[in-house]
Amino acid sequence: MAVRNSMLNRLLSRSSDLGVARWMSSSSSSSWWKSVEPAPKDPILGVTEAFLADPSPDKVNVGVGAYRDDNGKPVVLDCVREAERRIAGSSFMEYLPMGGSVKMVEETLKLAYGENSELIKDKRIAAVQSLSGTGACRLFADFQKRFHPDSQIYIPVPTWANHHNIWRDAHVPQRTYHYYHPETKGLDFAGLMDDIKNAPNGSFFLLHACAHNPTGVDPSEEQWKEISYQFKVKGHFPFFDMAYQGFASGDPERDAKAIRIFLEDGHLFGIAQSYAKNMGLYGQRVGCLSVLCEDEKQAVAVKSQLQQLARPMYSNPPLHGALIVSTILGDADLKNLWLKEVKVMADRIIGMRTALQENLEKLRSPLSWEHITNQIGMFCYSGMTPEQVDRLTNEFHIYLTRNGRISMAGVTTGNVGYLANAIHEVTKSA
Repeated sequence: MAVRNSMLNRLLSRSSDLGVARWMSSSSSSSWWKSVEPAPKDPILGVTEAFLADPSPDKVNVGVGAYRDDNGKPVVLDCVREAERRIAGSSFMEYLPMGGSVKMVEETLKLAYGENSELIKDKRIAAVQSLSGTGACRLFADFQKRFHPDSQIYIPVPTWANHHNIWRDAHVPQRTYHYYHPETKGLDFAGLMDDIKNAPNGSFFLLHACAHNPTGVDPSEEQWKEISYQFKVKGHFPFFDMAYQGFASGDPERDAKAIRIFLEDGHLFGIAQSYAKNMGLYGQRVGCLSVLCEDEKQAVAVKSQLQQLARPMYSNPPLHGALIVSTILGDADLKNLWLKEVKVMADRIIGMRTALQENLEKLRSPLSWEHITNQIGMFCYSGMTPEQVDRLTNEFHIYLTRNGRISMAGVTTGNVGYLANAIHEVTKSA
């Protein structure tokens, strides 16, 4: 009887403990995420959501930076189609190394540093495949934090909004430097140079290599030379985000001019490259992060650390996009086809800039719109106020970000007149 009672008590105790545990688990799990609030909508992607929800037949989306043809349709380049045809029979589905496709990285470095670069031959560049330009920036931000934990990053005003997110989440303090001049709608070169001079020696600076996002305002070649000289004097580290090589002017060599100037002046620097815009590989997330080092030994060490940082993030990068890029750039005929196609895309954008300016001038706008054609790349920083942008959306069903940035890729011969008229209506009394 005593044994039976003892067993019964243990069972009751165990049952009670399980009940308490279940109650505690239920109680605590229900409160784990109570403090989580909905994240604010992305200012760029939110534009597309609103556009898609609008039933108006007249609606126009000039918000998102993705290329469209003159019918407003997405484009798959012929060189990409041919590359996919060639790799379609590949049965290779293994993991890439942590550093990604060696062939893709090699070809990508040639675009940035030059086809016959001695730096590539001397193996002075630490480079890894990245998850497009965003991934390259994030990987470098984490690298900066790990090996220069007390450093800051100087970011231009304005810049692509995600730059702030990237360095914030890498816990790198941010400072800003002057870049855009609202009155002239051009470069605030004097303010930029003052900020470079006044920054502590050995500071990190984020630079847009070409087709500055969101302004479309780039320094001239002579201004880049002055910037490079002052960086040398101050011992600053330049980190270039080059998301639009080839897409800005139609010539990848011309769009790499800032990089070449800094190379000539003997700088060490980093570059984030992306194939989203210039090959239309938006969804493939293929890019490259490179860091120019003092010698091969240092490059080996830096690459090993970049790979170490990538390991807990995503382990290794995706294969398909890397195969497309390496197939195109590794074949002379396909590369020449790509060069022709990227020029076609750039030329269409340039043509739409001219058409938009001419349409506004025909309407006898009291404002100057020369900045539309003075700027370069996918975006036009129109100078419109948030209130004027709200009117464009509410009255004319035209969607863009509230900072007045127009994605010229969304402008076509079919809608440029409507867009110009709407802009004129909301700005003529400004």
